[in-house]
Amino acid sequence: MAHISSRSLCVLFASLLLLGLAVPSCTAWKPEKFTVSDLEHIQAALNLEYLEAEFFLWGVFGYGLDKIAPELVQGGPEPIGASYAPLDLITVDILVQISLEEVGHLRALQKALGPYYFPRVQLDLSNATWGQLIDDAFGQKLNPPFNPYANTLNFLLGMYTLPYVGMTGYVGTSPLLKGAGAKALVAGLLGVEAGQDAVIRRTLWNFADKIVAPYNFTVTNFTDKVSDWRNSLSHAFVDEGLLVPISEGANGQTTGNVLAGNNDSLAFARTAEQVFATLYGTGSASKPGGFFPQGADGVIAKRFLKS
Repeated sequence: MAHISSRSLCVLFASLLLLGLAVPSCTAWKPEKFTVSDLEHIQAALNLEYLEAEFFLWGVFGYGLDKIAPELVQGGPEPIGASYAPLDLITVDILVQISLEEVGHLRALQKALGPYYFPRVQLDLSNATWGQLIDDAFGQKLNPPFNPYANTLNFLLGMYTLPYVGMTGYVGTSPLLKGAGAKALVAGLLGVEAGQDAVIRRTLWNFADKIVAPYNFTVTNFTDKVSDWRNSLSHAFVDEGLLVPISEGANGQTTGNVLAGNNDSLAFARTAEQVFATLYGTGSASKPGGFFPQGADGVIAKRFLKS
């Protein structure tokens, strides 16, 4: 039987459409593109993409996926406590772009995962959860509790906590993938996630020595504390703040750390287990909490929750 390329099929389908005949979609889900293992690894990332999309959209628009792209949530529960933040105009411009990029990521995952795509999970983006997580990072109760929705700087600091975890997760996932399609998808997602993290870190670098009112710590102190905390939750050194010892800086010659990387300036990697343990705020992928009060979804996440 002669082989017909997908491009030839699309040309054929387009010709049939011109004749007014019904044809199948050229973009229909094709399970042969991905191995089951690849689908499971990509599926794990869907949890974080939901989290980022909702936090960013609510912060800049005052509403989330239910209004922007309801077809992507598939009836999943609304996030708890997400809120609008009073942002300056430059941050609004940046955040509009980043938040809508996250919508695109979800759409790409929906196309790729097909039946492996699951509805939005229960997310907790409330002040109470943020306050507890940042208290944990500092090892003390802040007064008042940290509120990411209070102002531009606080929201940027909140943003600091999310894309980097996803980026390191994609770096950790990449070597595990088998198929070219899966590798291309994750490379595309990783590229944009890394860019988002770079924009956030570069923006915060402008305020590195600024005191975060009403507390007695600077932006650099905050990033160092959060990164150290995430390292402890991941049980590995995979995270760095904006300022590091010179021995850990680029080529061992700088303390500035606008982009985090290892001694060879390569991106750090997290396993799926480390990603869940970090975002749960519990240090264990088997113990939900934090942003995911009921745990994450997907084959890999559920495997840890059952263990």
